[in-house]
Amino acid sequence: MNKGKVFITDYGFASLAPETGLLNAHGFEVKAAKCTTEEDILSGGADADALLVQWAPVTAKVIAGLEKCRVIVRYGIGVDNIDLDAARKRSIPVCNVPDYCINEVADHTFSLALALARQLTETHARIKEGVWKIVPPRPMPAFEDMLFATIGYGRIARAVLERTKPFGFTAAAYDPYIAAAEMTAAGVRALPLDELLATADIISLHLPLNETTRHLINETTISIMKKGAILVNTSRGGLVDTIALAAALEQQQIVAGLDVFETEPLPETHPLRNCGQALLTSHTAWYSERSVPQLQYMAAEEVLRALQGKTLKNRVA
Repeated sequence: MNKGKVFITDYGFASLAPETGLLNAHGFEVKAAKCTTEEDILSGGADADALLVQWAPVTAKVIAGLEKCRVIVRYGIGVDNIDLDAARKRSIPVCNVPDYCINEVADHTFSLALALARQLTETHARIKEGVWKIVPPRPMPAFEDMLFATIGYGRIARAVLERTKPFGFTAAAYDPYIAAAEMTAAGVRALPLDELLATADIISLHLPLNETTRHLINETTISIMKKGAILVNTSRGGLVDTIALAAALEQQQIVAGLDVFETEPLPETHPLRNCGQALLTSHTAWYSERSVPQLQYMAAEEVLRALQGKTLKNRVA
């Protein structure tokens, strides 16, 4: 018996077996497409009981055209491509999957930080150019003399800071929504944002992207940072004004490891591509052979909870 339709607007997975297997087993039909426009979504999903979304634009126009949708679930953590206000007005819950790939992103973040702290890319480039020196290109403090700080103290930030402990870093964080006592109990120093920016040797961003956090890292905040500080962003590209960052990198004020960008793919003409002080990866922090099917299954589980009238696990709107 067909209990309803789940429409997968778009996906980049090799197979949809995890979600189709779960949802079909409970009587739900699954239809999938590769939507890139509002019209694409409404053409295939206007009559859907649930939407599973990766990158497709679920705008106010799309939400207004949904006839009986009971939930919208995003494959992933960020929900930038979904109009949350429009969904609230239609009383359609929006959910994400914040509890997958935590270890993968934390590992990637920490890998970028360590590579930059030990100046691996710069030393590698110097050797390739025929230069052999037994001291690094720039001053290199020991890890035990460095302050590793996160802006944000959610799941991934906590996992990153746990990784700092065996290496001897001093751990710190800024998060206005978390009590300082909670951080202190975990061995993390709670700092005001200005102090963190001015004193941290490594700054890792772990924030949602919204109007208050967009371009949090800009010409002004970069100017506060220590000379030679390391900025890592595996969170949301829009947290960083990348033009201002590129200028600071060219002036060798700081160095940066970035996995996410305001525009993806990173445009061929973007100045970051020519910055020797930058280590760039192509939004791969989330990935492992384990994380992909885990994401798919967990997203389908949330859809199933909604369609069965159960309490949602990760509702964001």
